[in-house]
Amino acid sequence: MLLPALLAAAPPPPATTSAAAPSSRLANPRFPRLRRPCGLVVSRRLGLGEAARAAATERGATEEEEEEGQEGFPEWGSGDEDDYDHDPEIADIMGDYFDDPNKAQSRMEERIKKKRHKIVQAKTGSPNPMKVIFSKFDFSNSYIWFEFYHALLPKDVTLICDALRSWHIVGRLGGCNSMNMQLSQLPLDCQRPTYDALEGANTTPTSFYNIGDLEIQDNLARVWVDIGIHEPLLLDILLNALTTINSDHVGIKQVQFGGSEFQNWSEDLKTEEAGYSVHKI
Repeated sequence: MLLPALLAAAPPPPATTSAAAPSSRLANPRFPRLRRPCGLVVSRRLGLGEAARAAATERGATEEEEEEGQEGFPEWGSGDEDDYDHDPEIADIMGDYFDDPNKAQSRMEERIKKKRHKIVQAKTGSPNPMKVIFSKFDFSNSYIWFEFYHALLPKDVTLICDALRSWHIVGRLGGCNSMNMQLSQLPLDCQRPTYDALEGANTTPTSFYNIGDLEIQDNLARVWVDIGIHEPLLLDILLNALTTINSDHVGIKQVQFGGSEFQNWSEDLKTEEAGYSVHKI
């Protein structure tokens, strides 16, 4: 009687062949449950992405502004606007441009017309070549005569005096020595010029001894020179300078080397009322 009762009260044996329920697999402590990112983490990641995109966009805009600045468009705040302080009229015109472009353009055109002589420097010389004459020229004691197309203005006199003064200084320092032309005598295709200092030091020196004052009578002028040595290079350098002066600045009709008379020059005319003046070289 006891055996059947004990068998009925005993728990059934555990099943070994049945599959575990889904809930039992998830509850297994050896396999922790995977957690989804919470809303705060997702928002942080999205915020970082937006910040990165914003930074990239800002860098691209900065690079475009730098490229525009390099193409000739000045950036405000770079200090360029400070230059307007030197010319208030330009600042005033630029200020009107945004309100009335036509008015600003008209004002700028008027400004250019008024200051054209300072903005555009037109050639004031002669298109005709300068005539050169030699009349018993003595390197140690001769006059160089000039005939201009018109009477000289003060600025023209200054230019001629400066040219003659520079010519004399270079010649006096021995810079016009045709015996030492090492670089000029090199082949045209020479890419690595060499200079022999010993040869240059042993060359016979040349020196422009003396020069007188520039005398002017109306459109004529003369200057006395004592070059001291027969050096044609000195004359070539002067003639090259006078050629440029003739074409770009002051029209020179002719230049004569040597001779005791020239055109209508009068030795007795020595007053400023008659157009005579003397200028120190």
